[in-house]
This record gives sequence, C-alpha cells and structure tokens, in this order.
Amino acid sequence: MNQLGTYQRVTKFLIENPLLVLLIVMVGAIQIATGSQLTWMNLRGIFLDGAIIAIVAVPCAMLIIAGYIDLSVGSTLALGGVVAGKIMAGGGNAGVAILAAVAVGVVVGFVNAIVTTRFGLSAFITTLGMLTAVRGVAQLVSPLPVNTFGSAFGFLGVGNIAGIPVAVWIAGLCLVAAAVFLTLTPSGRHVYALGVNKEAAYLSGINIKRLPFVLYMFSGGAAGLAGAVTVARLNSAPAGQLGIGFELTVLTAVLLGGVALTGGEGNMFGVIVGVLFLGFLNNGLTLLGVTTFWQNVASGIALIAAIGIAALTSGVRHKFVRPDKQVAAVPPQNELVAALPTMPPQ
Repeated sequence: MNQLGTYQRVTKFLIENPLLVLLIVMVGAIQIATGSQLTWMNLRGIFLDGAIIAIVAVPCAMLIIAGYIDLSVGSTLALGGVVAGKIMAGGGNAGVAILAAVAVGVVVGFVNAIVTTRFGLSAFITTLGMLTAVRGVAQLVSPLPVNTFGSAFGFLGVGNIAGIPVAVWIAGLCLVAAAVFLTLTPSGRHVYALGVNKEAAYLSGINIKRLPFVLYMFSGGAAGLAGAVTVARLNSAPAGQLGIGFELTVLTAVLLGGVALTGGEGNMFGVIVGVLFLGFLNNGLTLLGVTTFWQNVASGIALIAAIGIAALTSGVRHKFVRPDKQVAAVPPQNELVAALPTMPPQ
C-alpha cells in the first residue's frame, strides 16, 4: 500500500512537472557531451543571467495570472539602467542610482496601469506601445553610452554575499516574497480569481482595478531594478542595446514555467524551472558551438514543446488525485460563483 502510494505521488509529481524532468535530462546530456556545464564558473554565469530574468519574470508572471501582460519590461530595463548609469557617471551615490532606476520603472508601471485599468485599453496594445515609447525616452536621456561607474555600484552586478552573486539573492527574495503572497494572502488568491473570471471576481467583492494597478507598478519597478543590475554588471549603459528582446525572453521563461497565457494558472516554482530551463538550454547550446540564430530557434521550439506537453498531461492529472481530495478540486470559477451572495426573493 505504501509502495503504491509512493508510486502514485512520484508519478503525479513527474506528470505535473514535465519541464523539470526535461531540465534534468537536458543538463545531464549536455554535461556528458561537454564536461563543462556544471563547473562553478559556468553555473555562476547561468545563475547571474537567470537572476536578471527572474527578477522581472516574477511580477510578469503574476500579471499574466491576473489576466494582464507587460511587454514594456525590456525598454523599462533600458531606461532604469540608463538613469542609474547617468547618475553614477556624474559622480552620484550608488544607492541613489539604484533607487532612481526603480523609481522610473514604477512610473512606467504607473502609466501602464492608468491606461489599462482606468481607461480600459488593451494591456497588450498599451504595453506594446510603451515598449517603443520608453525605449525612445531612454535614448533621449542618454544618446551615447556612459561607462565606468565604480566598485560600489559594480558590487550590485558582480559582487557576492556568502559566495552567492548579489543578483541571485535579489531574485531569490523576489521569488520567495511572490510565492508567499500568492499562496498565503487573500490578495494572492484574488490574483488567481481575477485571471479566471473578472466579472465573478468583481461580484465577489474583489477590487479588480487596484490589484492590477499594484502589479503593474511592481513589474515596472522590478524591470528598473534589473536595469540597474545589468548596467552594474556590464559597467556600461548603451540605451539602444539594453534589454532588446528582453520582454520575449521573460515571456518565454514564464510560459515555459506553466503560467497560462489566458490567466488564472501558474506558480513561482514553475517560473524558477522555466528560467533555469531557458538558461541551461542557451548555455548548453553555446558550449556545443551552436550559433545564436539556432539558439533562438531552439528556444522557440522548446516553448512550443513545453506548452504542448503541458496540454497533453493536463488531461490525465486527475487520475492521480486521491479520492478523498476529489471533492475539494473545484474549479476556481465555480468557487467564486458559489461564494456570491444569494439575492433575496422580490
């Protein structure tokens, strides 16, 4: 009986986390082929790249779960990085530069939130327009690249705390905070409810405008912070090159991690796996001598394959739910509708 229960639990875990299985197999195969993917120096590079993606992927994942999207994060990263770089190049304080990068990101998120929640414009169209507009602002702020920012600011990008890169610590804190928020707070459950059915969420008393407003500002601030980390790591702030295509990288990692583009589904564990899968895949292809063009092709194929596997496995997951848990597995939309107050007879 115990063996059967263990088998069911393991099988259920594998079915619910196909990308994790693929990640382990892929890393093992690349390590055998190259012998160098799991060296500390290589892993440090993967984790640093992944940390910058994860910092932004966390709020972007929550936005998508809530039924929204932010395509302006790449340009916001550039603007935040340029602002921080200009302050440091002018002899400013590292703390002020980081806070300024976060602040300009929050302003971009505020604009996205105003347009989407108050004026009711499409989140896709709004943030796509902001992608271009914010990039232009970044280039206006710094038409030419600025360089050399000093060791205090550089610590943010290449420094270590207890042997772990600072950026990884930041990404880890963001992931833990988001996981706690989504799983242990009423507002976190409201994020899922909003993504499942906005009308039902409104009727059940959820403020359907305030929540995405906060999430957009969080997304913008995180992108600004990621910009500061990127510039500190590069020791340069080229406005025209920072964050090019970054929004697609973040979106790919989030969707790889099982966050549904239609909203209402996803978790931070999946986001971690998605970020790591993308990082190890690109790094492995580099170690194997694959050109950048084919790496982009592989990333796109990986995304399509992951979504396809998730769709195929979702239909059989219910077979591994314990009988005593079947009743509790009520779709979120039904829970919301059931929670609505009954109107008294007229």
